[in-house]
Amino acid sequence: MAGAVPRVPLPRRPLDPHGQRRRRRDPGASGTRIRHWYENELGWATVPGEPVGLRTGLRFDVLDVPAEAGAAALRRLGPGSPVALQGDRMRLLVAAGGAEELPGLLDWLEWGSLALDLVALGADGRMDAPPPPEPVSTGPRPLVGSSGSGTGPMQGAAVWLRPPEPGCGVEASLPSLSAMGGVVGGAPDLVRLVDTVATQCHRIRLRRACAGPSASQPLAFS
Repeated sequence: MAGAVPRVPLPRRPLDPHGQRRRRRDPGASGTRIRHWYENELGWATVPGEPVGLRTGLRFDVLDVPAEAGAAALRRLGPGSPVALQGDRMRLLVAAGGAEELPGLLDWLEWGSLALDLVALGADGRMDAPPPPEPVSTGPRPLVGSSGSGTGPMQGAAVWLRPPEPGCGVEASLPSLSAMGGVVGGAPDLVRLVDTVATQCHRIRLRRACAGPSASQPLAFS
């Protein structure tokens, strides 16, 4: 058809010097590397089994929110507060105990009566463990979203938007109630963070209700 835009084929996977495609990585070896980094570099507990999961409720809790709502709340976080992204969901790490406080905070902020797309992961919970951040390299960037070859994460896998840094006292930078009314010891205010996220979740809910079924499609995030 005249004027039609030609479809561009997907790039082929890189070849090694001998002209053979790269071998698929052993998932078990990759999982061992990821687990070792969290347990030994950060001191975070992992969940047995594959894929590797991080235990919540010990060193941190998690607010699991739509990526759009999480993006609006990033300004409420300190520069050292880790944030993960998985699909159209964002996971904001908060101080341990924050998940238990969430229902009371929502009631106090007058959000408790509404059904918000806001989930707290606390004691005995888990979140998928994103791969450790790759070291800075001047070489070619690895494939992202490949189906098992290369070093990029699988499509839909968790990734760090703001990774934790070993040796930097991550827990001290997490939003907590002890910082209520300001910033104490570098930790941002959990109340303000929850209020911001709840506001954005409510706006998304209203927009989807007004737009109809088509608005239930995942939102793009960059």
